[in-house]
Amino acid sequence: MSDCVAHSVSGQTGTITAVRGSVVDVRFNGPLPAIHSLLRAGSAESVAIEVLAQIDPHHVRGVALTATQGLVRGGAVRDTGGPLQVPVGPDVLGRMFNVFGEPIDGGPSLTTDQRQGVHQPPPSLERRAVRSEVFETGIKIIDVLLPLERGGKAGLFGGAGVGKTVLLTELIQNMIGQHEGISVFCGIGERCREGEELWREMGDAGVRDNMVLVFGQMNEPPGCRVRVGHTALTMAEHFRDERHTDVLLLVDNVFRFIQAGAEVSGLMGQMPSRLGYQPTLATELARLQERIANTDTGAITAIQAVYVPADDFTDPAAVHTFAHLSASMVLSRKRAAEGLYPAVDPLQSSSRMATPGIVGERHYRIARDVRRTLAQYAELRDIIAMLGLEQLSREDRALVGRARRLERFLTQPFATTERFSGVPGRVVSREDALDGCERILQDEFSDVPERSLYMIGSIDEVKRHPTVHTVAADIAEQSVNA
Repeated sequence: MSDCVAHSVSGQTGTITAVRGSVVDVRFNGPLPAIHSLLRAGSAESVAIEVLAQIDPHHVRGVALTATQGLVRGGAVRDTGGPLQVPVGPDVLGRMFNVFGEPIDGGPSLTTDQRQGVHQPPPSLERRAVRSEVFETGIKIIDVLLPLERGGKAGLFGGAGVGKTVLLTELIQNMIGQHEGISVFCGIGERCREGEELWREMGDAGVRDNMVLVFGQMNEPPGCRVRVGHTALTMAEHFRDERHTDVLLLVDNVFRFIQAGAEVSGLMGQMPSRLGYQPTLATELARLQERIANTDTGAITAIQAVYVPADDFTDPAAVHTFAHLSASMVLSRKRAAEGLYPAVDPLQSSSRMATPGIVGERHYRIARDVRRTLAQYAELRDIIAMLGLEQLSREDRALVGRARRLERFLTQPFATTERFSGVPGRVVSREDALDGCERILQDEFSDVPERSLYMIGSIDEVKRHPTVHTVAADIAEQSVNA
């Protein structure tokens, strides 16, 4: 309301008037706490409440970031006088935190006095850098067809079980060794098992000392899950703006952030929008995404997994997320079923970096020819299924062989899955990946069995292992032929 005072007074107390699940109404006789102010209530002030609305001159409505057990009508509430603040700086490296910046790794408490509010404005336009640089990942299909941008945002889109988390974990292991900077992993609505596995794997890989892990688990209240992304981003921004360091931000999963926002919106009594999403979906997502930027002091490069409900890419959650990204990697259930891992669909995925002015004429030409070959093969697959490969012309049969070899060469064994497959992971430079694609396009390997190109690193491995034979290769070949 217009006559509500929007200035918090630290230490002032209010009284709980209603508790409905995670939503708490509080009455103040003095100035009302500002929007996003943090309130403390309950025994030993263990319940944290964030103000989301001023409903009249004396009442505010907030959502609890913790469980609300023990709250009662008439209970005391203290206004902290500001928003949620989390620790920042070098002391957070090598640790795992919750939404409040409290360690959850079993280690000692932090002693740093450096803290920062989680609600920060995005960098101004004059601070944003306009240069475009490629950010190499060591994964062939991404570096050749979907180059990522330093300081950009890339999304991994896919339904359940197509390999989003595996690909994200592999990107961490590949990039953190060559990435001169800090890495921040944000788990939104994650399973506790996934957090524990990531913590252990990063320790085994020896890269945890340059990482920060922040988790809001799926069993925690929606208020916690909707804010944990802001906590991780605040820590990342400090390294970019104050330490002038490049930051790699990895988010799993943006859909859980949107889902938590829908829960909070419903709890606050807002009318749902299309398909039950919150009416403020676009605004909430933009507040988070616009803070991820390349500035004159450093860059935050973000790679985000995005669950797509029922593989429906017209879902509002997917549509609104697409708009913020510089590269979109769409994971295909069909390719996963064929054993073509990583299951990135090269024809549905895209990157704005794939232009000759950024990646160079040779890279652009090779990527364009690879896409054209795979697209022509996709058009011929129905004919092959109905009439057989023998009914195609000689040129089309050669094109099919070329495309199938490209598909297999663009597969890659991951270090993340080595304990399951027994195949050591590979990291392939962009130049080696381009060289392999170019030589396949020139029919240099037309006399080599297709399976010899399956799950290898650089193209030179074909020469050393011309008779590579795997069960996975047979499955992939049989499923495509079928």
